[in-house]
Amino acid sequence: MTDSVPRRRARVRAPELIGKGGWLNTGDKQYTLADLRGRIVVLDFWTFCCINCLHVLDELRELEEKYRDTVVVIGVHSPKFVHEAEHAAVVDAVERYGVEHPVLDDPELATWKQYAVRAWPTLVVVDPEGYVVAQHAGEGHVHAIERLVQELEAEHEAKGTLRRGDGPYVPPEPEPTVLRFPGKALLLPGGTFLVSDTTRHQLVELAEDAETVVRRIGSGTRGFADGGPQEASFNEPQGLALLDDGTSVIVADTVNHALRRLDLATGEVTTLAGTGRQWWQGSPTSGPAREVDLSSPWDVAVFGGKVWIAMAGVHQLWTYDPATRTVAVGAGTTNEGLVDGPGAEAWFAQPSGLAATADRLWLADSETSALRWVDLEGHVHTAVGEGLFDFGHRDGAAEQALFQHPLGVTALPDGSVAVADTYNHALRRYDPATGEVTTLATDLREPSDAVLVGDDIVVVESARHRLTRLRLPEAAVRVVTVAHRTQRAATEIAPGRLQLDIIFQAPAGQKLDKRYGPSTRLLVSSTPPELLLKGEGADTDLSRTLELNPAVTEGVLHVSAIAASCDDDPSIEYPACHVHQQDWGVPVRLTESGADRLALVLAGMDER
Repeated sequence: MTDSVPRRRARVRAPELIGKGGWLNTGDKQYTLADLRGRIVVLDFWTFCCINCLHVLDELRELEEKYRDTVVVIGVHSPKFVHEAEHAAVVDAVERYGVEHPVLDDPELATWKQYAVRAWPTLVVVDPEGYVVAQHAGEGHVHAIERLVQELEAEHEAKGTLRRGDGPYVPPEPEPTVLRFPGKALLLPGGTFLVSDTTRHQLVELAEDAETVVRRIGSGTRGFADGGPQEASFNEPQGLALLDDGTSVIVADTVNHALRRLDLATGEVTTLAGTGRQWWQGSPTSGPAREVDLSSPWDVAVFGGKVWIAMAGVHQLWTYDPATRTVAVGAGTTNEGLVDGPGAEAWFAQPSGLAATADRLWLADSETSALRWVDLEGHVHTAVGEGLFDFGHRDGAAEQALFQHPLGVTALPDGSVAVADTYNHALRRYDPATGEVTTLATDLREPSDAVLVGDDIVVVESARHRLTRLRLPEAAVRVVTVAHRTQRAATEIAPGRLQLDIIFQAPAGQKLDKRYGPSTRLLVSSTPPELLLKGEGADTDLSRTLELNPAVTEGVLHVSAIAASCDDDPSIEYPACHVHQQDWGVPVRLTESGADRLALVLAGMDER
């Protein structure tokens, strides 16, 4: 692992694109790689639960627009959760996140396996002659891919193998619903509802019937602009919380990586926190709120005098102090997983829903399918949940109960908590007094939040594009018992010594940034912890020898790697620098015939 020029390798023909779910955004036409010959193809292996995948969707938008006549982006949807394997859910996700390129629905991970993909997201570049020329795991690689695209355009233009023209994308017909994939809701002091109309990039105030539109806030197009209700713009807003004695609302403007303030009287929108840029490792984590980058804030709640932020993009909780107008990390290390303890040591996985009581901040930790809480001293606790790869729909004692990617929590008057159990299409209830989980309602469609209205609870049915009113506390209860594990095939490895190598090479024209010390970091852990006898923890070397416990037959290796690179051109006074980061959860099965080396690619290079 050096920053030298990569060796030329034998050209590898790109495997065919196969997916049982078929194609979306193509006008019902089915495609093969042969149909795309002459174009530069970027395959985006993604799944819609994954915040890093959503980041990549946004990174690709500019590339798609700039190189529309030579580049074809193909999303290959490769599910983690059971719900994500449902074709209707993929159709919804493609619209929800504004995906403007063809998508292959691959519920059985057939194409994922053909390309030997190990992590969400992964980008693969195929040249106009149908050969794989690069593979990149994680986010933040579009700058390297753009450079490669420019090289491929020049090379294949000269060879006569480049075909320009319109791509295969066919936009679906828009649906005329009042809301479109709403995210969160808030009961306003006057009895009306404020809803984040996420896909339409607006806030919508609904009357007390939760149906009639009172007003819309925002231009309705992606953007980041302050101003009045028609001039202001958002980018997939989510969480909402009351501020200033109920006269204004703080908005988690998710894809703008910002917190916005809505003046309820005037409809004026201003920016409270964030720069519009996504936070990366090494960026400041505290300071004046308008000068610090954020990363996909998904929900907000007022707790202990501060606004707490579910910072889904970096697996942390941050705080915003309205008095000092500053932000800071409240809990979390940026490592993805389920670890309790003091806030500075806790691990989260895409916290996406918050609800505050007098002494607890409840949170839906979506990727661990967990219900967790923070106490007044800042310690993190888990009420329900087991980890990144265990999920399902099971009622009963908290230590046995299961959720599936919950996105919302609501504190109830009796001290219990309602959970919007999103991928189970259910509203669940956890009672701290008894430690029991029950199901309040099923047959909801991707519920993402809920608010109390007297004896009722109003649920945001995101995939039904509406608010639905249910009765509390005597709602119908149906006990359900379904358990799942992630369906990814386990990697067979031998017990004992395992050589772990993170393959990283700086993009063309860049080198490892060693100006301020080591430019790489590797963190390793396991589930269960007993799987690793040796080799856990953090270090700067991207290679490590692990020792696996032969008494543990299967588990998950959690690997997090970071590398920094900068432009390698002495003539550039201020070189551009980039941080490459990826987290892997690798299911493993220990067998005597298994491999003794595990290689994971952090950033692939041009392999022509």
